[in-house]
Amino acid sequence: MPTFDAGQLKNVVEAALLVSQEPLPLSELKKLFDEEPSSETLRRVLEDLRRDWQGRGVELTQVASGWRFQARPEIQQYIERLNPQKPPRYSRAVLETLAIIAYRQPCTRGDIEEIRGVVVSTNIIKALEARGWIDVVGHKEVPGRPELFATTRAFLDDLNLTSLEALPPLEDLGSLVETAQATAAPPVADEKVDSGMLEEPRRVAA
Repeated sequence: MPTFDAGQLKNVVEAALLVSQEPLPLSELKKLFDEEPSSETLRRVLEDLRRDWQGRGVELTQVASGWRFQARPEIQQYIERLNPQKPPRYSRAVLETLAIIAYRQPCTRGDIEEIRGVVVSTNIIKALEARGWIDVVGHKEVPGRPELFATTRAFLDDLNLTSLEALPPLEDLGSLVETAQATAAPPVADEKVDSGMLEEPRRVAA
């Protein structure tokens, strides 16, 4: 079994996470070393780093795609002053469509339209796909074989979640989405999701 210098291992992992623009899973962190450390060893290092950064403006956190450093929520308001553009607020149609997909996935466009009671704009689907929050995961075995939509790991990452099981109650989804760090956004309006139109459905595993 390979032996590692604990200090060096920790420094390398810390540096990799600090310079990476994307969350890093254990499989990627292992590639940093000639002899791969075990997952258990890396988890201990990550927990040590998480403790080291407690009480500072930046925290180490785990999301669906892996581990990353990010500004603490209470610090984010100050960071946003460097980019004073007001974050977008998502339209009701966008949030309702996203909510149905998130809590009922996989589902077809027809499923979404049946629940919402209105035709789903192609622009809404394309906007959510462009944002990286939903994707086509298959086709329903019915006439026409309509596309099945599901949320992505990027959706969970942006909402700072590790899995679909961590999704909040449906009525809180709109406010959670508003806090997401968005580099691109669907059409927006000053409306929030109308949670009364949906019963909270069964969640599915990631």
